[in-house]
Amino acid sequence: MNFDFSEEQTMIKDSVSRFVREEYDFDTRRKIINSDEGMSRKFWSMFAELGWLSVPFAEEYGGFGGAVEDIAAVMEEMGKGIVVEPYASTVVVFGGLLSASTNEALKSEVIPTIIDGSCLGSLASVEAQSRYEMCDVATTATACDGGYSISGEKTVVSNGGTANKFVVTARTSGGQFERNGISLFLVDASMPGIEVKSYKMMDGQSAATVTFKAVVVAESQMLNAAGEGMDLIDQVMPEILMGLSAEALGIMATLNTLTVEYTKVRQQFDTPISSFQALQHRMVDTFMACEQTKSMLYRGLCQAGEDDRDALLKTVHALKATVARNGRLVGEEAIQIHGGIGMTDELNIGHLVKRLMMINVSFGDGDYHQKKFNQLAYSS
Repeated sequence: MNFDFSEEQTMIKDSVSRFVREEYDFDTRRKIINSDEGMSRKFWSMFAELGWLSVPFAEEYGGFGGAVEDIAAVMEEMGKGIVVEPYASTVVVFGGLLSASTNEALKSEVIPTIIDGSCLGSLASVEAQSRYEMCDVATTATACDGGYSISGEKTVVSNGGTANKFVVTARTSGGQFERNGISLFLVDASMPGIEVKSYKMMDGQSAATVTFKAVVVAESQMLNAAGEGMDLIDQVMPEILMGLSAEALGIMATLNTLTVEYTKVRQQFDTPISSFQALQHRMVDTFMACEQTKSMLYRGLCQAGEDDRDALLKTVHALKATVARNGRLVGEEAIQIHGGIGMTDELNIGHLVKRLMMINVSFGDGDYHQKKFNQLAYSS
């Protein structure tokens, strides 16, 4: 199995890399994080102008017509700069669900607004009791005059404070833990009955608790058939996990580079610590962890274009478990080798590690995905 980025994908990758290197340095990122919105509208408009927001969308909606490999190319380079603008939540997650939707009218209306940068979207699915089980949905959508009345509370909604539209999971039938009966609704954030409480996560990105109090949404705002929302989420989830894993890969590669560079200038006993064999062994371990993660990601990207869905799911679960294990190793070694300064706010090492930790717990941590892999690989 061989994988290489195409010429177009390499051009996109180089474009994002140049932006991170020349315009998105660590001090710029800190200023953005400390701003009121926690993101830069200027840079978001730039992403739209450069075509990055159009990457995964079909050409009929004005998109680039890219696939998951294109998303991975962008996300890996954004990971190197720990970009806080909501590319993952708006384009990969929110946009991915819309692209997979069977509601053509909704797609034609909303996808062009994602591409031009005017729509910031987010998936509101996590609830206080649900942890990683997306089927655990207590939020209800009750049929009423004009459509459905949605009531419930969603937590840790990525980019929830700046999003102007949500895709909301709500139960139209069945019990709280049943897979069937969950529906997906597109909800405008300005609708009456919605309360948003925004806050910062430990990685500097914003999230929110969003409360829905009898919010009436038309049936035409459903992404697919009533009660079949989990089918749509399952369809898109491999792309989401590979996108986040690509971001993690970019972070891990940056941590490795920065740590190696530091050992060449940090001296003990009048000798660069890079000459110490014990540290060389540790840096080889982190390099191999990064390469292993890259190999697993590329395996998933290759399988994404094939018909064997079970093989893809096994690889994606293994990939997310690998990101958790190897990300922890790379992050811990980077901090240990840098010493106390590695966790100070003034150095980017700690910020990179914190983002790795947040990726680990997004859509299931390493243990969760290891369990899912085991169920698929060893079930009789």
